Amino acid sequence: MNKLIARFAKDESGATAIEYGLIAALIAVAIIGAVSAVGTNLSSKFSTIASKIK
Repeated sequence: MNKLIARFAKDESGATAIEYGLIAALIAVAIIGAVSAVGTNLSSKFSTIASKIK
């Protein structure tokens, strides 16, 4: 039983998967923020162009 617990404590594959998941989540948040900022700026530009066309 002690060997099983020791082997479980040394196993880092779960920690690696969690780290990759956190990195992926951080990248997703950065992408969402960038797309949101670009979308807001683009919407503003289109509104300006539309008002000048009228």
